[in-house]
Amino acid sequence: MTKIWILIASLATGLAPLTAAAQSMTPMRGEVRSFTDAFAVRVFPGNPYDQRIRVEVHVYDQDFQPVEAKVTPSVFLLAGQASRPVLVIVPFDGATDRKVRICTESIPFPSEQTQIRAQICGKFFGHRKF
Repeated sequence: MTKIWILIASLATGLAPLTAAAQSMTPMRGEVRSFTDAFAVRVFPGNPYDQRIRVEVHVYDQDFQPVEAKVTPSVFLLAGQASRPVLVIVPFDGATDRKVRICTESIPFPSEQTQIRAQICGKFFGHRKF
């Protein structure tokens, strides 16, 4: 019986460093003032994994409905342990204020059986100055 507990303890100790890494994006919140009919936000999606992942950046409104925004680049491959800048330009569409969610989506572990799609979203406010 003691050998079983030693085996369980050693397995638990050996597995302790294997923690799950979380996808990241900075900043997660922002407030932008603009004198034009659009506002720009620069976000930095990050890849905490050791392998390369495919990243897509999408823009949604408060109800997670897609927003017509210019995202450069919108789809790219990101190396392991890396991040890169992405420029997002959101039109006001006639409003003086606009709230959007900029989301980084990726497939970190593609396989034939399953595709785990991770998504992380930040909340951004644009204010139009006249």
